[in-house]
Amino acid sequence: MSDLLNYILAQGDQFRRARLPSLYSDFTLQRNSNPDGFAANTAAWIAALSKAAQAGLLPAPGHVRDTLSIRTGEDLLRSLETKEWGRPLALGTVIEEAVYQRQMMPYQDFLSTNKSIYSRIWTVQPWWLLSWGLKQLGLVEPSTTSDQLPAGRFVLVHNVEEAANKIIKHMTGQSNQVDRIYPIPRFGAEAAKVMDIHEQLTESDLQIILRYLARDKSAIIYNRQIVKVKSPGDTSSALSTQDRTIGSLKSLIADLSGQVTLLSAKILEFSEIAQTAVRNKNKVSALAALRSKKLNETVLAQRTETLFQVEEVYSKIEQAADQVAMVRVMEASAGLLRSLHAEVGGVENVDDVMEGLGYEMSKVEEVSSAIEGGAHEQSVVDEDAVDEELESLVRQAKSEQEEKEARETQEELNIIGEMGEFKEREVSRRDAIPTNGTSLLQAPRGVPEAPIEAGINALNRLSLDEERSPVTDVSEAPEKPAKRILNAASES
Repeated sequence: MSDLLNYILAQGDQFRRARLPSLYSDFTLQRNSNPDGFAANTAAWIAALSKAAQAGLLPAPGHVRDTLSIRTGEDLLRSLETKEWGRPLALGTVIEEAVYQRQMMPYQDFLSTNKSIYSRIWTVQPWWLLSWGLKQLGLVEPSTTSDQLPAGRFVLVHNVEEAANKIIKHMTGQSNQVDRIYPIPRFGAEAAKVMDIHEQLTESDLQIILRYLARDKSAIIYNRQIVKVKSPGDTSSALSTQDRTIGSLKSLIADLSGQVTLLSAKILEFSEIAQTAVRNKNKVSALAALRSKKLNETVLAQRTETLFQVEEVYSKIEQAADQVAMVRVMEASAGLLRSLHAEVGGVENVDDVMEGLGYEMSKVEEVSSAIEGGAHEQSVVDEDAVDEELESLVRQAKSEQEEKEARETQEELNIIGEMGEFKEREVSRRDAIPTNGTSLLQAPRGVPEAPIEAGINALNRLSLDEERSPVTDVSEAPEKPAKRILNAASES
């Protein structure tokens, strides 16, 4: 079992064992009889092939591992063949359906068309549409036993979109103009790193991603040597002279750096050869190795000096690019301040505005003072009327107090009369009943006063106190006599 098949069978529920008979059968006839089953099988195969391409497991000539395209034909069928279910009989139909749904696109059409692949006007290889169209019209019966898959090459649109989004997110973060320009090899290396590819991008994948980013995303401008990643808002459609110069300079630096690395390795190698020849007492080989070493050291010194000069120039260009960006920002800021000052109208206009504002605020204060003055005049109180009303209230309170005192006095007189009658009855009873010389109204020594007699005594004392301390104020009126008498009697 091939690595490709093992990878696909490990892709979860889509390729579980119970579904393999359906997936490996020729389900082309299900397009009309069972549309849901046809769509499910087609989607499962398209997703599996796309993921296998990203993993670099699709067969290709010369062991080239493309990740953005797929090659159909005998090699693909052979890598998907199983002992139990044979080859997938409907794989050709799957490719046709993927092209029809724009999930795949013929490789040459993808690179040659000038219109976006998202436009409705784009062509595909004629035999694919002709075959599918004839089958739809019923002019050609779809084969249920054919295990042949015509050879072709198709771009996996989903893989391209995913890779492009990662590259744009990574490379558009550079704010410096110089940093957004890449030699083609450097761009390929950066793209491979972003796409999690351990090896360098294949030439096919590189051409696909460059074409897609330039045409469909308008994110880059490129030629055969350099790639420029556009900054936000950049609408240019061609590389400028500055861009080409910076790209050439970067290419030269990369080339010189490679030469320096190679010469350093050669010098080390010739040094080891000379040492070995000396140990073997081979003077001729040792001298030849040392001459080669000295020659490479001379070239290395020259290349190193040239690299230093080129890098110094590149550093100055970077510094100048930063200065240009800074000047542009300052220029834009100056224009913004100029427009804002124009809206303000200058210092004189500000003085006029502040003067007018002060005048209007003073008018508000005047209006507020006028309103408060009118309210004060309306709220003037007639003091004579207030005094008369107060005297009336005092007279009314005094009259009510006098009436109250008269009622209380009458109640006290009534109570005193009742108590006198009661006392007379008690005296009569005393005279009628023989006693040991003690009066009912006079308690023996050591015996407390009777409650009734205590009440009478308290009433007598109250009368005397009231005669000595007449009430002069309503708030100082004493407690009702009757209530006070009853309280005294209850306490006794």
